Amino acid sequence: MTRYSLEELRQRYVIEGRPLEASLEEILRADSRAGARGILAMIEKRRFENRSEGQRLRKMLRFETRLWQEGQEAIAGVDEAGMSPLAGPVAAAAVILKPGTRIFGIDDSKKLDANSRESLAKEIKEKAASWSVAFVEVEEIDTINIYWAGILAMRRAVEGLEVTPQHLLIDAKRLKDIAIPQQAIIKGDTKSASIAAASILAKVSRDALMRTLDMRHPGYGFADHKGYPVRAHYAALSRLGACAAHRRSFGPVREVLGLPPLPPWPLPTERADAPSGPEASLLRAAST
Repeated sequence: MTRYSLEELRQRYVIEGRPLEASLEEILRADSRAGARGILAMIEKRRFENRSEGQRLRKMLRFETRLWQEGQEAIAGVDEAGMSPLAGPVAAAAVILKPGTRIFGIDDSKKLDANSRESLAKEIKEKAASWSVAFVEVEEIDTINIYWAGILAMRRAVEGLEVTPQHLLIDAKRLKDIAIPQQAIIKGDTKSASIAAASILAKVSRDALMRTLDMRHPGYGFADHKGYPVRAHYAALSRLGACAAHRRSFGPVREVLGLPPLPPWPLPTERADAPSGPEASLLRAAST
């Protein structure tokens, strides 16, 4: 049939995913053996998946494409990670994708497994026009509260970009202190490739930091649950008490420390109307 055996063809065009030459495809289609038909079926499946992924990516780039077509090339997606954990910092990332960039598999970081996130984070950094990751530490969270900590982390990420953005796409929030046109997109990490890229970098960077904190504060399981309020974390808190990595403005940590509950957070409408700078936020240092 060809100079390659069926096993070699499977290795080259199925496992390695090389493009199948038209002449070789004709030969395979004329081959009646089950092995040849199986190879063609797997190649067709991959082609279908690639077409579906291409359509999904075009949809995820619709916000960026509109702005690119208007002549704005530096579009930064912004997102944060680590708002709900009981320990560790809040992370945020900002990513500017070059016009036309397509990164297969990019999605909301919460939908991806750890290996996929790590692989995509590497590709994002290689292909991005600029990217930045920033943190707000536990002491800052306990001073300005978690809402403003998330805002501050995103602002730091934007300010850390080497390329000045012309427009910001942000997951569900606005950065009032930054004089750049911006759009808040509800569930933006599932709708915008730039925001999804930022969510991946923020998550991967924070997870790496939590693995470091796990070595500094053994016994809490930070490397496994990344500080989130899961059963194993509650058990460790009850057994060991709180460590320096824990957020003392969070109820379960305060309870372990014997501290009184904090007053309720402001309503979303009150937060939206308040000044956005941490300096003007609801300071809680006196209560912690």
